[in-house]
Amino acid sequence: MSTPLDGATLLERADALAAITAGPGLTRLYLTDEHRRANALVGHWMAEAGMAVRTDAVGNIIGRYEGDAPGAPALLLGSHLDTVRDAGRYDGMLGVLTAIACVGDLHRRGRRLPCAVEVIGFGDEEGTRFQSTLIGSKAVAGMLDPAALAAVDAAGVTLARALTDWGLDPARIGDAARRPGEILAYAELHIEQGPVLESLDQPVGVVTAIAGAVRLSVTVGGTAGHAGTVPMGLRRDALAAAAEMVLAVEEECAARPPVVGTVGRIAAAPGAVNVIPGQTVFTVDLRSERDGDRDAALAATRARFDAIAARRGVTLAVTRTHAAPAVACSPALIAQMAGAAVAEGFTAQRLPSGAGHDAMAMAALCPVGMLFVRCRGGISHNPAESITAADAEAGARTLLRFIEGFRPAAA
Repeated sequence: MSTPLDGATLLERADALAAITAGPGLTRLYLTDEHRRANALVGHWMAEAGMAVRTDAVGNIIGRYEGDAPGAPALLLGSHLDTVRDAGRYDGMLGVLTAIACVGDLHRRGRRLPCAVEVIGFGDEEGTRFQSTLIGSKAVAGMLDPAALAAVDAAGVTLARALTDWGLDPARIGDAARRPGEILAYAELHIEQGPVLESLDQPVGVVTAIAGAVRLSVTVGGTAGHAGTVPMGLRRDALAAAAEMVLAVEEECAARPPVVGTVGRIAAAPGAVNVIPGQTVFTVDLRSERDGDRDAALAATRARFDAIAARRGVTLAVTRTHAAPAVACSPALIAQMAGAAVAEGFTAQRLPSGAGHDAMAMAALCPVGMLFVRCRGGISHNPAESITAADAEAGARTLLRFIEGFRPAAA
């Protein structure tokens, strides 16, 4: 008979959770009816696993399994339950489901630990609805700026109104914050969202750091003109200049591994087939687990942009739209997770995360650690997101061994 720690059972629960969606694909946004229904299902599973269940002041669902002594500080496990639009079914959710399964295994054996174990399903990590990422984990870490309450969704609904409509009090978002010392550490299991583990034929990996990111919005101004009447040497083509800048991003980042750079969106105006573009707007996303390397790539890229603009006679405006430093995982937790992986018969492959996670916010509250599980093709944020039952079980076994051997880092 299968148990919640069984890989096939984990995938079945992921399927059941994925059925709670606002669209034909998987779309589950923060503070919606789908969010409420997902919390209810996850809360049911938490209760079955022996946990006391509650919802906090920003809509995170939390289950607590007491330790040897009631009221002891807790090891916090979990991830997020919200999704991007037309998402995959394992990003975020697998971490919550696996943590519940591990606590359920402790409960069935009557095993209590020196610390409590809590599992959290964060209501918002992706930022899909309000374009403000990590709302759930920032609130728990005491980092949620009350100014975020003014953020609006596509329908013009503010975060404050959405909280009220959901039955929560916007004035009490600070109640979600946990006190220092109340949480000993935060550990998050997550699909890799990249192809490294698959290329190494390893089911799990231990995360060393989460990459910091800088995002830019770049506007290049030229002169629109007739495509047939303006000689090539007299043009101020905003799109041609931007194209050269896009290649500069690629070249500067390629010269500085492990920095990665992406131009994910570009738009030219007026956008007619027979008109020279007079304006182009594009985005830049630079990431690295080493802030110094990323900052060097940013400086070199900006210098290239300025030189290209001057040579081509176009104007340039660059706005920084996002900046987050890299977050290092706790060396003690890295060592404990690596030990758990080896004890389960796996190679303790260490690798950084290029994607952001709730652990980035939680690092302001306590030491953080992450365990990656292999995903097919490295595909994520996509309905094609896929893992095997064997890999799901490998992750669960490793996480459970980590939990049972957990030792708080020395102060």
